[in-house]
Amino acid sequence: MNTRYTASHWGAYELDGKDGIKPVADDPAPSRIGRGWFSAARDWASRIKSPVVRRGWLDGDGGDKRCEDSFVEISWGEAADLVSREIVRVGQQFGNDAIFGGSYGWSSAGRFHHAQSQLRRFLNLAGGCVTSRETYSHAAAEVLFPHVIGFTNRAFQDQMTSLSLVEENCDYLLSFGGIGERTAQISSAGVTRHGIGETLTRLQERGVAVICISPQGSDMPGASWLSIRPGTDTALLLALSFEIVNAGAADEAFLKKYTSGWPEWRAYLLGETDGVPKSANWAADICDIPAEQILSIARNLVSHRSMVSMNWGLQRADHGEQVIWAALGLACIVGQIGRAGTGFAFGYGSINHVGTSSKLIAWPSVPQGRNPVSDFIPVARLADMLLSPGGSYQYNGEKRHYPDIRLVYWCGGNPFHHVQDLNRLEVAWQRPETVVIQDHSWTSTARRADIVLPATTPFERTDLMMNRRDPSLFLMSPAHEPFGEARDDFEIFREIAEKMGFEEAFTESRDANDWLHHLWARAQGVAQETGFALPPFEEFANTGRFDVPETDEGRIAFKAFVSDPEGAPLSTESGKITLHNKAIAAAGIEGCPGHPTWIPPLESLLDARSDELHLISGQPDTRLHSQNDRGSEALSDKIQDREPAYLHPKAAEERGLAEGDVIRLWNERGACLAGLRLEPLMRPDCISLATGAWFDPQFIDGERLEVHGNPNVLTIDKGCSDLSQGNMAHTALVRVEKWTKPLPPLSIGRPPVIERREESNLKGQMR
Repeated sequence: MNTRYTASHWGAYELDGKDGIKPVADDPAPSRIGRGWFSAARDWASRIKSPVVRRGWLDGDGGDKRCEDSFVEISWGEAADLVSREIVRVGQQFGNDAIFGGSYGWSSAGRFHHAQSQLRRFLNLAGGCVTSRETYSHAAAEVLFPHVIGFTNRAFQDQMTSLSLVEENCDYLLSFGGIGERTAQISSAGVTRHGIGETLTRLQERGVAVICISPQGSDMPGASWLSIRPGTDTALLLALSFEIVNAGAADEAFLKKYTSGWPEWRAYLLGETDGVPKSANWAADICDIPAEQILSIARNLVSHRSMVSMNWGLQRADHGEQVIWAALGLACIVGQIGRAGTGFAFGYGSINHVGTSSKLIAWPSVPQGRNPVSDFIPVARLADMLLSPGGSYQYNGEKRHYPDIRLVYWCGGNPFHHVQDLNRLEVAWQRPETVVIQDHSWTSTARRADIVLPATTPFERTDLMMNRRDPSLFLMSPAHEPFGEARDDFEIFREIAEKMGFEEAFTESRDANDWLHHLWARAQGVAQETGFALPPFEEFANTGRFDVPETDEGRIAFKAFVSDPEGAPLSTESGKITLHNKAIAAAGIEGCPGHPTWIPPLESLLDARSDELHLISGQPDTRLHSQNDRGSEALSDKIQDREPAYLHPKAAEERGLAEGDVIRLWNERGACLAGLRLEPLMRPDCISLATGAWFDPQFIDGERLEVHGNPNVLTIDKGCSDLSQGNMAHTALVRVEKWTKPLPPLSIGRPPVIERREESNLKGQMR
């Protein structure tokens, strides 16, 4: 019997009739997330069984009852009628720039059943929609990098210096934010092998000096830990740069040949422009790191083969552009960019594939067509858009205006997880006239919809895993029949497209199986151009897996540019790395000057009250974002059904707290409950609460309290600067106390009230 497989953003698996799934044998460190995936998909109580419509929406109320209302069960035919009529109505009355198409790409690792691609293909054919740009992961870098290095972040990831070369050639690895297995569990579009642990082991065995700059020592096990005050990494980077320059150890030849704007930035570092030399003594009090340690790092950077590595999380903060720009500037001063295993890196360990050296292959995907609507928003500005239709904002040197959104169609995503200040989003979410949600489970977003359409999970359909950065292809086979009346996203959109008159354009006369064969045929052409052959689809389907002939490409970031700066210039204003960018400086952008600059964060321990803690809200290790929070692995990790928060034993003792307590975290934006774990590898002035617990706000004794442990009721919903408008989730202060009242039961994990209704009665109430 042939092996049957499935795949996900956190690993590839064999389908196992006894236990559901088991990791492929060649994965050296299977993801913890995968242990809860199968049970999460089979949490039938939280699955959406049939199409439903909110009763108040049928009766013509506004959106202020979303999440408080009951739903009416309807047929698929009625659901397709309702959705198609709403899209047509809004498009005719207000234009398609009043429709927002929301999806965030992580719903499935499958190439065809990719929710975002299916949604955008459908809405583009329906007249278009407003979409979002960039990602929550690294928006600051996505906007900054084209200005300062001439690459998109995607292109820079593709050329990132291979970790195998770091293992072989680097002697001194300075890692801001760490490199760890927790975040390296995942990779968009699928991953076969988890190897970051092996890399860290080999670095230690070779005797590489590895320094982790982070508020949490757990961010890089085995490294020398420097416990920095959160949000002050830019000051440390500036001080390291100053001390190298001040010691006469800067690589002036590199700076002259490969950078522009060095004289302007040098003047700032030395204090010639503002009277403040950015010395180790200056930074010590800001960063809470002794000046002697800063001086030691500076000396080691220039006396060893060095790599300056930045985690993605560093730029998800107020003025997030500055920290990555300053790190790039430091690496230029050291002068080892473009060499094997040294220089500058962004994202090692942030996801699995950054720094791997497998062949990059541009596999085909579902064509989305052209969006007739040109308007967009930066991805983290969702609530601003809904709250301020027509309002102006700055983005990447432009003055823009928010569209007036009347219809939100969200497919395969959960904004009531990843948006900051969820209480503010709750208010904003009442503004649209209609919200359509297409998903497999009753997430907090689905519960706040007007029309809910049940989709299948990857365990209920056939698909292809083809990740351009992963050397293995998998046929993703179904493990069981679809739950209830759930349908694939493709089939849902096909029926709505039929109602709207463009079914043929959407399907191209193909069903889902035909599309899989079509994508595989296109992939065969790509493989042939790359130098190898893919088998016929039927042969691939029988084996379920194909491994691309391995080629270790040993990539080196900036290699072509450093080898020939005139023949391979960067696409920047100077053709070089810009340490002072004239265009950014001339634009006068709020929060982003023309060169790397220390700007105190909006909220910081530098001016905090004595009882305030800095909130670290990183990625969990039991799930991907909010996916699989209903799975066995995430549920078993809870404390009294609440998400665990991590606090230093000293900080807990000062507050009269003990391991296992339920605690209340709060600030002026909101409050939530969490379970307490003690963590000695944590700064005593910080607390860590991972993102992704399903949002569960309740009123307890007159207070709106999130009772499950979602930190985004506490974070600030503001752009990190007017350049990128990226999120600043890691800039937030909170206070903590023991929860002594009775624990409120959770309302998540079960469906809302759903009424049955005769079709004839429903039609009379359609809009």
